[in-house]
Amino acid sequence: MSKIVIKTVKSKKELKQFIKFAWKINATDPNWVPPLISDRLKVLDKKKNPFFEHSEAEYFLAFRDGEIVGRIAAITNQMHNDFQNDNAGFFGFLEGINDPEVFKILLKTAEDWVRGKGKDFIMGPMNPSTNDEIGFLIDGFDTPPYFMMTHNLPYYPQLMDQVNYQKVKDVHAYYVHKDFFALSDKLKTVSEMTKKKLGIEIRTVRMKDFKAELERVRSIYNNAWAKNWGFVPMTPAEFDFIANDFKKIIDPDLVLLAEIKGKPVGFSLALPDYNRIFAQIPNGKLLPFGWLKFLNGKNKINSLRVITLGVVQELQQAGIGGIFYLETFERGTSKGYESAEMSWILEDNTLMVRAAHLMGAKPYKTYRIYGVPL
Repeated sequence: MSKIVIKTVKSKKELKQFIKFAWKINATDPNWVPPLISDRLKVLDKKKNPFFEHSEAEYFLAFRDGEIVGRIAAITNQMHNDFQNDNAGFFGFLEGINDPEVFKILLKTAEDWVRGKGKDFIMGPMNPSTNDEIGFLIDGFDTPPYFMMTHNLPYYPQLMDQVNYQKVKDVHAYYVHKDFFALSDKLKTVSEMTKKKLGIEIRTVRMKDFKAELERVRSIYNNAWAKNWGFVPMTPAEFDFIANDFKKIIDPDLVLLAEIKGKPVGFSLALPDYNRIFAQIPNGKLLPFGWLKFLNGKNKINSLRVITLGVVQELQQAGIGGIFYLETFERGTSKGYESAEMSWILEDNTLMVRAAHLMGAKPYKTYRIYGVPL
């Protein structure tokens, strides 16, 4: 068999090859949803993405007989290592043909690169961090991913096992439909009692005060998840980078803040599942006709992804999460949404796992982060 040759991505043309390789790999998978090329370019752009103000990355392509057979990003994230008291490097955006040799060489390339940066462990996929898309899907291949969730062919976890990568952490996606959402009188009563006892007011995001709202939400985000595995705080620039895109697509009625005496103590974000539209946009391009599909289709979406739900640490046992779920369900169903995915939830986040089960949500997809010591 011909030798595999690794090339470092150095030009914009090669970066587009890096991105477009995903179409070749997933062409036969009816459940794969292509990303928007413009979004991928923006995330991977080391000059525009503020992630690279504290992190580094190198992108690699694997060739055999002149054809691309795989790709990988090698990543360091100083914010992660400082906050987690860790010395890890990362791999991300890994795609490859069904050949363990391809995965082995790509991962070795990433390992050598992060080792050269002084790291003693590598894990992933992180695309490029836990504030973005993470993990390889290891079950639930029979349905498409929700917005901003990964999807891969079933042989990926098999190849990771073959190249001796070990499980580091699993995260889960839970599915709930209005027909089996556990909307009990007890849940409503407990939620109302909690709101009254703590003086909680739930309000929607103030779009006319968006900049100030972002800082309120970022403060909650960086506090609420601080003790979670893999959490990396976001800088103001990173938060703005993501939020400015979200501003164009959020439904303000489903972006909720909890306040006590005017002080924000919790935040919940649910977004329409735009993957329902992106799956119909040819070649991942909004122009010239992708925008028409987006504009014509966005009001027909009937499912949500609950992306973020967090409460400041001192109130995480107070039941505010349940209030958010109830509010999101009632607001969502009143607007015609019939189902939702709650993702991602760490396998050992007992509070969130318990809350999901109490709502009648069912775990239906698992994503795995793999790693090896260097």
